[in-house]
Amino acid sequence: MDSRLDKRGSPLTARGGSAPRGALQGAFVPWALLALPLAFVLLFLAYPLENILRESLFGESASLRDLRPLWSESYYLQRLWFTTWQAAVSTAITLALAMPCAYVFAHYDFRGKTLVLAVVTIPFVLPTVVVAVAFSALLGPSGMANAALQQLPGVHPAPIDLSNSIWLILAAHVFYNVALAARVIAAAWAIVDQRIGEAAPILGAGPLRRFVRITLPQLRPAILASGSLVFLFCFTSFGVVLILGGPRYSTIETEIYRELVFLFRPPLAAALALIQLAVTFGFLAVYSRLSRATGGSSTARRPRGGGSRRERAAAATVIVLLLAVTAAPLLALAERSVHGSGGYTLEFYRALGENSRKQALFITPIRAIWNSLSFAAIATVLALPLGILTAYGVQKLRARLGSLVEALLLLPLGVSAVTLGLGFIITFDEAPLNLRGTRWLLIVAHTLAAYPFVARAVGAQLRAIDPRLREAARVLGEGAAGVFLRVDLPLIWRSLVIGSVFAFAASMGEFGATLLIARPEWPTLPLAVFRYLGQPGELNYGQALAMSTILMAVTGSGFVIIDRLRVRQLGTF
Repeated sequence: MDSRLDKRGSPLTARGGSAPRGALQGAFVPWALLALPLAFVLLFLAYPLENILRESLFGESASLRDLRPLWSESYYLQRLWFTTWQAAVSTAITLALAMPCAYVFAHYDFRGKTLVLAVVTIPFVLPTVVVAVAFSALLGPSGMANAALQQLPGVHPAPIDLSNSIWLILAAHVFYNVALAARVIAAAWAIVDQRIGEAAPILGAGPLRRFVRITLPQLRPAILASGSLVFLFCFTSFGVVLILGGPRYSTIETEIYRELVFLFRPPLAAALALIQLAVTFGFLAVYSRLSRATGGSSTARRPRGGGSRRERAAAATVIVLLLAVTAAPLLALAERSVHGSGGYTLEFYRALGENSRKQALFITPIRAIWNSLSFAAIATVLALPLGILTAYGVQKLRARLGSLVEALLLLPLGVSAVTLGLGFIITFDEAPLNLRGTRWLLIVAHTLAAYPFVARAVGAQLRAIDPRLREAARVLGEGAAGVFLRVDLPLIWRSLVIGSVFAFAASMGEFGATLLIARPEWPTLPLAVFRYLGQPGELNYGQALAMSTILMAVTGSGFVIIDRLRVRQLGTF
C-alpha cells in the first residue's frame, strides 16, 4: 500500500485507506479526559435542571396557563429588560474604568505593583453577599460616609440615601468586576506588537489614530472576552441585587427565587430559568471562543519604570484612584464592624461565639464559619481533578468543538443557583442518590461553583505552553505521565494554586443554592450573614458586619499571598 509521511514523520495511509490506529487513539483521548467532568455536570447540573423543568412544565399538574403571565403581564418583560440593561451598563462602565488601569499595569513597573494587583483583585474573589454588605456599610443610612458627613455643621441625618437604588447596584457590580477586566486586558496589552505602532508616526498617524487603528484591533478579543464575562456575572447577579436592590429592583435571578420561595409558582420560575440558561450558554460560548485568542502567547513585553514626569503622574493618579475605589467599601466594612452606637467596640466579634435562640441561627456564628471552611476545603479538593481534566480535554479538541464543550462545562458559572438548589431538592430525594438533607449535597453544589475556576486558570496556562517542549519530551522517550510530570506540571503548578484559591473563594461565597438546601444546623457564612441582616437590632446587624469582615479577610488574604506565584505579574482568568 502506498504510504507517505506527514511533517512529524507519522505514516499516512493511501487515499481511500483506513484511518491509522494512532489517529483513532488521538481522537479518543480528549473524550476520555472529559468523561469525568461531563459525567459530573450531566448528573449534578443537567439532570436536576431537566428534572425541575420536566416537573414544572410537562408534569401532570403543569399547564400552559401557568406560563400565561410571561406574555400577558408586562412585569416579567420589565424584569428581563432591567436585567439586561443593568448588566450592559455595568459592563460598559467596568470596561471604561478598566482600560486606563490595564494600560498602566501593562506598561509600567513600579514598587509595590504585585501588592497593588493583589489588593485591587480582592473584590472579585469576595462573595457577593460581602460586596453588598460592604456597600451598605459605606453608603447605607448608617454607613461610614453618612457618619462622616453628619459630623459637619448643619448636615441633616443620613444625607446620602442610596438604599434600594440602581446606583448602588451598578457601583457594586463595577467594584466587583473592574479588576478582573483590567487584568485580562492588561495581559493582552502586554504582548501587543509595538513595532507597528512605532512605524505609524512615520506615516503621519497621531496617538488617538494609532490607538483606534492599531492597538484597539489587537485588544479587541481581550476586551470582548472580559466584557462577555462581566456581563454574565452582572446578568446572573443574586446577592448584590437581593440585598441592595430591594423589591423594586428585581432581576431574573432574584425573580426565580421570589417565584419559588414566596409565590410557589415553579412553572414560571422554570421558564425564567430557561431564558437565563440560554443567555448564559451564549455568553459562555462567546467568552470561551474569544479567550482562546487572548492567552496564546507567553512572551510579555517587560514593563518600563521610567517615562516622562507627566506620564508617571498620570499613571500614579490611575493607581491611586483605583486603590481608593477598591479600598473604600472594604475599609468601611471593617470600620463599621467595630463601631456601635456607643463608639468603637469589639462587642460584635465577641458575640459571634454566643448561641441565643433570639438570633437567626440555632448554632453560633463561629460554627457557621467552620462549616464554610470545611465545605470549601472539600470542594476545592474535588474541584482540582475536575478542573484539570476539563482544561486538558478541551485543549485537545478542535477549536470550535472545544469552545462549545468548554461552554457546557463552564455552565455552572451562570446557571441560576436558586433553580439548581430546587433541582437538587426534587431530584436527589430517593434511592440510589438520596442526598437530600446531607452534607454531601452542599459539597456537590459548592464543587459545581468551584471547579470552573480551576479549569479556566489551568486552561489559560496550558495554551501558553510551547508544544515543542512536549514533542521533545516524547522524542526522549517520555510517555503521557512523564510529559505531564516533567514538562507540564513545572509550568502549570502556579495556575493550580491560583485556581485552587479561586475555587476556595467561590465555595466560601456560594449563596443561592445553599439558601435552599442547607439544613438549619449547617448554615454557611454567607447564609448566616443574610439571616442576621434580616433580623432587627444593632447586635444582629453588627454581627453580620463582623462575619462579612471575617469572610473578606479569609478570601482576600489567600489571594494576596498566592498572587505572588504568578509567572507574570499579569494573568488571564
